[in-house]
Amino acid sequence: MQRNPFLDIFKGKVVIIGIGNPMKGDDGFGSVFIEKIKGKIKAICINAGTSPENFIGSVLKENPDTILFVDAVHMDIKPGQYKILKPSDILKSGFTTHDLSPRMFIEYIKNETKADIYILGVQPQNIAFGDEMSYNVKMTLENLTKLMKELNYA
Repeated sequence: MQRNPFLDIFKGKVVIIGIGNPMKGDDGFGSVFIEKIKGKIKAICINAGTSPENFIGSVLKENPDTILFVDAVHMDIKPGQYKILKPSDILKSGFTTHDLSPRMFIEYIKNETKADIYILGVQPQNIAFGDEMSYNVKMTLENLTKLMKELNYA
């Protein structure tokens, strides 16, 4: 049985921020993930879409202990595989799928809160406008949604 990857990172008040554009296939992973767990777990879930900077005030107002960003990230692994990364992993390389990287948003949040920050990065396959979410990423979406609900983080 797979160990729940969220067990070791969720401490205190948790905010989960999904980033992505569902009209660009796998790039929409973060937004779709949030929509699947929102209202079904106790963590605060924010679908930031393609404009995470618009949600800085909402995140800071919550004064979270843990922040988890969920996004499609190029990591040179198989499509659908995922890693839980520290901000330094993203900030050094800036390898998200977006034209405008969430890098500045993450840096700002990191400087303004005392929260532990993580990024759940999922390796995309299809990110062109109009693409469907790939099979492997869909399976990861279902698996991680199930793990999140099982944890029922409180």
